[in-house]
Amino acid sequence: MPDFVGAVDQGTTSTRFMIFDHGGNEIARHQLEHEQILPQAGWVEHNPVEIWERTRAVIETAMTKANLVASDLAALGVTNQRETTVVWNRTTGRPYYNAIVWQDTRTDRIAAALEREGKGDVIRRKAGLPPATYFSGGKIQWILENVEGVREAAEAGEAIFGNTDTWLLWNLTGGTDGGVHVTDPTNASRTMLMNLETLDWDDELLSFFGIPRRMLPAIRPSSHPDLYGLTRGDGPLRGEVALSGDLGDQQAATVGQVCFSPGEAKNTYGTGNFLLLNTGHEPVRSKHGLLTTVCYQFGADRPVYALEGSIAVTGSAIQWLRDQLGVISGAAQSETLARQVEDNGGVYFVPAFSGLFAPYWRSDARGAIVGLSRFNTNAHLARATLESICYQTRDVVEAMRQDSGVALDVLRVDGGVTANELCMQLQADILGVPVSKPVVAETTALGAAYAAGMAVGFWKSTDELRQNWNEDRRWQPQWSDEQRSRGYAGWKKAVDRTLDWVDVD
Repeated sequence: MPDFVGAVDQGTTSTRFMIFDHGGNEIARHQLEHEQILPQAGWVEHNPVEIWERTRAVIETAMTKANLVASDLAALGVTNQRETTVVWNRTTGRPYYNAIVWQDTRTDRIAAALEREGKGDVIRRKAGLPPATYFSGGKIQWILENVEGVREAAEAGEAIFGNTDTWLLWNLTGGTDGGVHVTDPTNASRTMLMNLETLDWDDELLSFFGIPRRMLPAIRPSSHPDLYGLTRGDGPLRGEVALSGDLGDQQAATVGQVCFSPGEAKNTYGTGNFLLLNTGHEPVRSKHGLLTTVCYQFGADRPVYALEGSIAVTGSAIQWLRDQLGVISGAAQSETLARQVEDNGGVYFVPAFSGLFAPYWRSDARGAIVGLSRFNTNAHLARATLESICYQTRDVVEAMRQDSGVALDVLRVDGGVTANELCMQLQADILGVPVSKPVVAETTALGAAYAAGMAVGFWKSTDELRQNWNEDRRWQPQWSDEQRSRGYAGWKKAVDRTLDWVDVD
């Protein structure tokens, strides 16, 4: 068997390709950013063709760096930004519209109407999700209703839908020349269209959005030897590598963090924050603003479920300081600047740029910086930005404890923001539990590689994967209970100030 497994990690701001050996060690990587298209307030789009071109480029460059050819890869996995919606023509391969990104809020009226018409409880019961702008179903409906010709093409079976995993898998397996139109349960469970119990598209849910069933991809397990076929076409993997793994990015990170037992949790710090708690083979219905989602399904095994707290804006708040305000010149400078002050100086920043996600689910909220006085500097704003990442995580941890009865002993963390040591120390302080970072921090790509490799026997069991996990750094809480309580009370007051800012019909 070949010595390596590859993983495409298609994220919100960039696409990377990583190659791993049997020990889960990184062999090579390449990463390219793509354009963030912002047509108007609340709208966020990507160009699907650019994403596909970037994917081809990062694969080719990483393979060249490692001096590898397609036959050196035992398998290929894909992981992706979930909920980001692409609708394209199966004959021409051309998208009808830009990808509508998970952060986009243009479907707020669709979500509000679902609640008003009494359909929200059905969606929660069947799909495990609240009606929200976050998920794919409303985005598909918007394209069907607002892009000329798409409704007719969908009824005729020409217009097809996928999150970005499906778009890439279709192109990797040949595109217009026999491309496979598939997804996995972790991605399908983010649409408001899949029944959590049956792991199939639900006709009643489809009717709520007016979506023809024939638009949708086939749902197959997250890891399976015959999952998605072989790579084809004229790209760098034309040697026909088995595409045997597919996981939404946060579920992939959960697999990469080897959270295979009920009660194990991880938090990924990227554009947003995503905390997942493994709940085992039975879905746990949240009563405190969390999502019930599929964690993974390996082969013919029963699916494993998770509770998830999804936070829209965390790492992207640091980007906002850099790109929109010019407060910092690079992400690393946020830590240097924030270290210039001992505390937040009374300043709280709630980055509700696209409303508040878990556990609030308030599309009427908008960002606010509160508590300012003449004393405050850009250093206080930088520190408040880092604290906002950690306080939003605490909101989710509190909801998770109420839903599951599980109190965290340690929080496993991964993603780009974990390079910010001050932010991770603040996270331990604000939560009051240790924070642990693994040696391989890019666990999203690693999880996709694990899913693909497990399918073809490259790795034999989850126990073997556990042996690959090693701790790199641990942060212990340093705040007193009183300091922690006072800081969180200030945060909750700040959140209250963001609500009822936008009128939602």
